[in-house]
Amino acid sequence: MHFSGVKRPKRVLLALGWYDYRLHRGIERYALEHGWHLCPDVTKEKVIPWGWDGDGILAWLGAGDDLAEFVMQARKPTVDFSYRRKHLPFPRVLVDHKEVAKLVADHFISRGLKHVAYYSDVDNWAFNENGSWFIQFVAARALDCVWLKWHESPDYTTGKLQWQKKRKWLAAQLKRLPKPLGVFAANDDRAIEVLEVCEAAGLKVPEEVGIVGVDNSIMAVDAMQIPVSSVDTNLELVGYMGATLLDKLMHGHPPPTEPLRIPPKGLVVRKSSDLLAVQHEGVARALRYMWENFNRPIGVEDLARLAGMSRRSLHTAFVLHLGRTPGAELHNLRIQHAKKLLVETEHKVETISAMCGYSSLNSFSVAFKNAVGIAPAEFRAKFKP
Repeated sequence: MHFSGVKRPKRVLLALGWYDYRLHRGIERYALEHGWHLCPDVTKEKVIPWGWDGDGILAWLGAGDDLAEFVMQARKPTVDFSYRRKHLPFPRVLVDHKEVAKLVADHFISRGLKHVAYYSDVDNWAFNENGSWFIQFVAARALDCVWLKWHESPDYTTGKLQWQKKRKWLAAQLKRLPKPLGVFAANDDRAIEVLEVCEAAGLKVPEEVGIVGVDNSIMAVDAMQIPVSSVDTNLELVGYMGATLLDKLMHGHPPPTEPLRIPPKGLVVRKSSDLLAVQHEGVARALRYMWENFNRPIGVEDLARLAGMSRRSLHTAFVLHLGRTPGAELHNLRIQHAKKLLVETEHKVETISAMCGYSSLNSFSVAFKNAVGIAPAEFRAKFKP
């Protein structure tokens, strides 16, 4: 029997050469909302379905030339979540690694660290973007920074002794660097590696070495003696926005000319980086107060009184020890929290303004646009699923 007017559901293939359940969850949520039929053959079985004939493809074209070849030959509307193969003519939805690096740089700066390092062990586009942006941000604040690249080390090997040699090399690098040291690891697995190397080498975490990873992917973080700080890259939203873009392509819309970059949810601070390297007691006291009360109305006079200093002296001490003013530090904390609330809640912008410690909607809107480049409502419309 034929029912006229009944639409056939869109058949979308997941060709994910790299898999994360949160990315899948975001895609799945969009599919449920729009009646798609998902074909996860490649993702689950790693078997390429040559000859598949559906409506569109959501791909992560990292490793695997055969997967990239298949997607190219399929000639279907496609969105790529990877930037490894920049020459392929697909629109992309990516993590905003510039914002990831900025979160970590700001975190180390606000802790008063003067010496930082970035650690990666393979030539990976995402790792390289994080590292390049991180170096830029900390250099602008005159921090001493090194990029520890295992894959470019004279000791580098892919043989049976790789695990042992890499850890010996990493321990030597960490020991020679000045302390206290902040280490930004390319992802959470590398952050765990740094943590374990520090423990084996007798380096105290976080007192001597503060560690931050990327992805917030450690499953049993509460079971760790020293839980690792990490940037939540908002992969569920990446998946959802990738599906949104694919839907537009399948309906004949033109592809965007530039990749869509999804901002991270935020930095989840845990014990591994919860250090305060500021030697100035007044600045340290003001900082702690800001971290715990940034969502309340706070004036520089309040901070000066708390620090037992004049307003001018506090300003000078902040610039000397952190490279920025008390107002700039408070502003940064509030804007990051506002981004999170705009994407994750249904609160009105005016309510969010108050929740972030702003005295008026207008002052919040001006501050947000100056920092982010777009108004709060535009930010929400662009990134809230």
